[in-house]
Amino acid sequence: MIDSNAVHGSFTIERRYPAAPSKVFAACADPELKKSWFAESDTHEIEAYESDFRIGGSERLTYRFGPSTPFPGAKLTNEGVYHDIVDQRRIVSSSRMALEGRAISVALETIEIAEVGDETSLTCTFQGVFFEGADGPEMREQGWRDLLDRLGRALAS
Repeated sequence: MIDSNAVHGSFTIERRYPAAPSKVFAACADPELKKSWFAESDTHEIEAYESDFRIGGSERLTYRFGPSTPFPGAKLTNEGVYHDIVDQRRIVSSSRMALEGRAISVALETIEIAEVGDETSLTCTFQGVFFEGADGPEMREQGWRDLLDRLGRALAS
C-alpha cells in the first residue's frame, strides 16, 4: 500500500451577473481583463501574468504574498493549460500550483457560461488534488468564491 497524504476535492460555484454572456466570456478570455480580477489583489504583489487564450495555450501567474498573509514574501506560481474553449459558453483548463517551487495542487477547472433572461449564469466546477502543505479544498473553494465576487465587481465597473 502506498502512503499518500494527497487530498482530493471538488466543488461547484454558481453566480449570476447582470451582463451579457459575451462580456462575461471576454472577462475570462482577454488577458488584461482577466488580470484585473484574477491576478491583481492587495494581498500580494504580481511578478508575472501571461495568458495565451487558445486551446493548447498556457496561463501563468506568479506573485509574492504580502506582509499581512500567512506566507509573507513566499512565491506562488500557478501554471495552466487551456484544453477546451467554446466561444461565450465554456472554458476548460488544468493548472498546477506551487509554493516556493514545491507543487501543492493540480486541478481541472471548468467555467460554463449561459444566458438566463437578461443575466448571465456562470458555473465554475473545480476538481483537484492537494499535496502536503496545500491550502486544501475548503480554502481553495473560498478563494474561488472571492475571485468570482471580484469578477462580478469588474463586470459592474
